[in-house]
Amino acid sequence: MITDNILIQQYLSGNNEAFETLLSRYKQRIYSFIYSKVKDRELTDDIFQDTFIKVIKTLKKGSYNDDGRFLSWAMRIAHNLIVDHFRRQQRMPKYESHDAEKDVFYRVSEPSQNIEDLLINTQIKEDLNTLILELPENQYEVLRMRLYQDMSFKEIAERTNVSINTSLGRMRYGLINLRKLIEDRNLTMTQ
Repeated sequence: MITDNILIQQYLSGNNEAFETLLSRYKQRIYSFIYSKVKDRELTDDIFQDTFIKVIKTLKKGSYNDDGRFLSWAMRIAHNLIVDHFRRQQRMPKYESHDAEKDVFYRVSEPSQNIEDLLINTQIKEDLNTLILELPENQYEVLRMRLYQDMSFKEIAERTNVSINTSLGRMRYGLINLRKLIEDRNLTMTQ
């Protein structure tokens, strides 16, 4: 398989098919990520398109840092565009859970939380989202469905066409791999 960096170099050398390959490689994961935050197909389509317009512009300007993490970089662009959209709307979509009202980035709406705590929590969530993207596809899917879509393991098993034990195993290995990534990068996931 051709690496992302080679595809980027080929695209910058005039090979548009290289970018098509890159796009097809990641479009489902990026689209699913956006949709999990905005829960609206039209808005997801718009933000997805804006994400890749920004990706193309940044690549053509030569501003992309060749660090081998194209997907994480593209997801951060998508995340920032989602945040920008909700800032323009001057609202964050809420969902109810049994413990408190939270916004789509899982921050509890508490007036007692100061801006520093909010920024730390946001950075922790962004780091976690980036690390999840680096997991193998089957582990990524289970974690995404469990953490962001709040699906039961039975629902995950049905959706992915595997047994409940397999979906539990994928979750377990996904969490083990996340811990390894956190340790390898020396990240702190608590305040």
